[in-house]
Amino acid sequence: MNLLWIAFGVVVVLMLAIDLGIFNRKAHEIGFREALIWSIVWTVVALLFNGAVFLSVGPERGLEFFTGYVIERALSFDNLFVFVLIFSYFGVPRQYHHRALFWGVVGALVTRAIFIAAGVALIVRFEWILYFFGAILVYSGWKMLREKDVEVHPDRNIIIRAARTLFPVTAEFGAGRFFLRKEQRLFLTPLFLVLITIETTDIVFAVDSIPAVFGVTHDPFIAFTSNIFAILGLRASYFLLESILKTFKYLSHGLSVVLIFIGLKMLFAEIVHIPIGAALLIVIGLLGAAIGASMISARRGSPGARRRR
Repeated sequence: MNLLWIAFGVVVVLMLAIDLGIFNRKAHEIGFREALIWSIVWTVVALLFNGAVFLSVGPERGLEFFTGYVIERALSFDNLFVFVLIFSYFGVPRQYHHRALFWGVVGALVTRAIFIAAGVALIVRFEWILYFFGAILVYSGWKMLREKDVEVHPDRNIIIRAARTLFPVTAEFGAGRFFLRKEQRLFLTPLFLVLITIETTDIVFAVDSIPAVFGVTHDPFIAFTSNIFAILGLRASYFLLESILKTFKYLSHGLSVVLIFIGLKMLFAEIVHIPIGAALLIVIGLLGAAIGASMISARRGSPGARRRR
């Protein structure tokens, strides 16, 4: 397992260094082709690592990793709607989206590690906390199912309000920098406020995603690595799916049912044991049904379909 931790660290650091240091050293607008390539690359890297887990620690842990990865990747797709709203609210030029998301992911590496470590410590000390996590997931799923529109209010974010109070904020994006020095004073750029909003939003997302992965595995290594690989593929997915996100109108419904299912699985684990393989098939089936329903709805609502009727 120690070798897998080392391999994971090397892969993540190397890939992030290649991403920012070589391919995205200069701010530019990410096109569909580039986003597609990076999305495939991150998915392949995650699956190769999943294969290493299968071979090193057995099929049970391998299935746990894959199930956790699928759940977290699906939840991250739903988060993309929020990122679109954040960038729109601050009026961020498209060429700076990647930089904000990149450092947002780096921050998420730290916060997810803290949350997962805390979750494992709580489970070891208070086993009943799993029922609390299960209840959170059921409530979150039900709340998501009832919500109609997602709204973002960065002006209500206490950290952003504190940053604006402590530091002057410029309207300039400063070629994608987070800070600008003008007239002997240090100014925050709007991109820094975007980064704060993304980081604090990720903390809110973690309230769902961390309990969800503990519904699949109690192994901190599997929980952390599956979570992080899903987040690492998030940036490429954003640029790939930004223009077609609204097509998946029922994805949030599918995700809410997945959260409810995982929550109930945790709540009734002592009564009904669901093998990890069966749980994986149920999760994939629910997400597949939501995506399929979304595509059928989009096809029926297209101008060509309306003319044919």
